Amino acid sequence: MIPVSVFIVAQDEAHNIERVLHSVKDFAQVIVVDSGSTDNTPALAEMSGATVIHQAWLGYAGQKQFALTQCTCDWVLNLDADEELTTECVAVIQDTIVQAEIAALRLSRNDMFMDKLPNRWMKKPNNLRLYRREQAHFDTSEQVHETAIVNGKEVRTNIAFTHYGYNRIDALVAKNNLYSTLRAEDKFARNKRPSVIKLALVLPLTFIQKYLLQGRILNGKRGLILATIDAFYAFMKEAKLWEKHLTKP
Repeated sequence: MIPVSVFIVAQDEAHNIERVLHSVKDFAQVIVVDSGSTDNTPALAEMSGATVIHQAWLGYAGQKQFALTQCTCDWVLNLDADEELTTECVAVIQDTIVQAEIAALRLSRNDMFMDKLPNRWMKKPNNLRLYRREQAHFDTSEQVHETAIVNGKEVRTNIAFTHYGYNRIDALVAKNNLYSTLRAEDKFARNKRPSVIKLALVLPLTFIQKYLLQGRILNGKRGLILATIDAFYAFMKEAKLWEKHLTKP
């Protein structure tokens, strides 16, 4: 078994959980922290060999920090229920954990959209997912887009895991609506001031960045749709920050 603890935060992920757990079947410890599923996510996770721990929702960062504390291996890997490791990912993880000078590995991410993977030449997002347990923690004040904070050397690979959570437009837009609200609340709590210039320019500039500079154009009509959704998400974060300032007592 690969000496890595895998932790997955999940709720009502019966349609995804078996896929991600199958992709980590060769890891020494697999933990699913369930925050109150009403479907059979816990049962499917246990049938797939994972240890299921029930924990009421603590927020995205808080839930992952709790899950991290349940791990026992020196190295930990964080995945979401709607993700899947490839065999290439497993290989690069095995290569990384034997290198004493490395504390963390940042993996590339392939986002499925409309049932297709992105063009191979498109610039892909990346996520910090593999790290030494004792050198990592989460900032529980962050409500969304949480990532581990690691004290030590970080390396990056172009090897990508697969993400299915953005596959459908309605699901992506629903997530963006929730995440933009949470990001605006985080900024408001930190006394971040809104900007009229940013409000006016963030949508067109983000579209140019995503569609042209990051290569969404290579995905044809799918790329045009996705770049537009990404640009509107950036606009919504700024618009909701304005809303909070304009309506505060």
